[in-house]
Amino acid sequence: MVQDEASSSSVTSSPLHNLSSHTMPLHPAAAPTPPWLLRELRSDERGLCLIHLLLNCAAAAAAGRLDAANAALEHIASLAAPDGDAMQRVAAAFAEALARRALRAWPGLCRALLLPRAAPAAAELAAARRHFLDLCPFLRLAGAAANQSILEAMESEKMVHVVDLGGADATQWLELLHLLAARPEGPPHLRLTAVHEHKDVLTQTAMVLAKEAERLDVPFQFNPVVCRLEALDVESLRVKTGEALAVTSSLQLHCLLASDDDSNGSKDSSSNDKGERRVKYRSSPESGSGVSPSTSRADAFLGALWGLSPKVTVVTEQEASHNAAALTERFVEALNYYAALFDCLEVVAARGSVERARVERWLLGEEIKNIVACEGGERRERHERLERWAARMEGAGFARVPLSYYALLQARRAAQGLCCDGFKVREDKGSFFLCWQDRAIFSVSAWRGRRLD
Repeated sequence: MVQDEASSSSVTSSPLHNLSSHTMPLHPAAAPTPPWLLRELRSDERGLCLIHLLLNCAAAAAAGRLDAANAALEHIASLAAPDGDAMQRVAAAFAEALARRALRAWPGLCRALLLPRAAPAAAELAAARRHFLDLCPFLRLAGAAANQSILEAMESEKMVHVVDLGGADATQWLELLHLLAARPEGPPHLRLTAVHEHKDVLTQTAMVLAKEAERLDVPFQFNPVVCRLEALDVESLRVKTGEALAVTSSLQLHCLLASDDDSNGSKDSSSNDKGERRVKYRSSPESGSGVSPSTSRADAFLGALWGLSPKVTVVTEQEASHNAAALTERFVEALNYYAALFDCLEVVAARGSVERARVERWLLGEEIKNIVACEGGERRERHERLERWAARMEGAGFARVPLSYYALLQARRAAQGLCCDGFKVREDKGSFFLCWQDRAIFSVSAWRGRRLD
């Protein structure tokens, strides 16, 4: 679906494209723009003014200068609009996040004003994720690459166990069922373990997959694990001797990075408040001993996964750096990153699209608020680039497996068949980067357990 002509914008010349294609510097605070001038700005001038105001507002908020932040927000409110063009919409999302951060200086005011505007319900968030998959099929391409890696790793295996840490996207596993059913040697017995915090999501996924497996005559078993990833004990994955194991994680591992701030080192990181076991610590082959007390939750979790001896582990993460301690640093990075996504949605969806509005409000908007307004254990959207995840994977004992050339061809053909030419797939050192225009949005990498000779 392509947007209406009246609402179209030049992807190559708009302020939003300039923002999403280049890292914007953080400017020092400047005198506010007069309101009469704001009303007379052209679209491109308005976009540049919004970028300037947002950066100054973030700098003021980070420095605790709430009067200056408030003045900038007042001007942003006169220019931004949740139903305007892409720059207006992304500005509205970031302005709300900055306002929420400023309100935290007055806890009573914050609770009173934000209570009626609670986070989206599970059903709303699930709907937004489905719309995002349909409108911007980055994760469909990632899932196809993961399935191809699993298929290649599981050649001739009779008992295959796939662990999905990413929330049970039935579409990806329906595709895998068809791939396995078409194997020349016949399908294996497939056991899928899916981890998700909502039982109803797992129940629905189980019903869809069981019905299709029966139709394809693929022996199938579904193992639901109702749990947040941060609280997962790998024993609940019920990996059995003789199974060939594959693990996939789609946009989940970064949430583990918040766990260290949450515990603040005051508790045993393998337990929660009720004394329940969370992640089992396991040393990597290089460490030679148990995990150090300073080891992060993410490192410990990856070490535990390595201990399960998966034949392949496929990781999809946001290709962004949103985990800086300083607000200004992660704000600039987030503004560039989400500008690209809003630009993508501007092109692929009509201006009045309900689906696009849900994605921007319930999915991207919530991520932006978490990155900008939250700190400590509450800040779960701690996205990091592939180079950082590669270091963690290698430290836990994994070695990179190049994604196949056939998978790359499939992904590029799928991207070329989409409604516009902005979607691109770039390969680097055996990993895939799923891009909008020239901006990498997600990375996909595959790994195997490295054993000492």
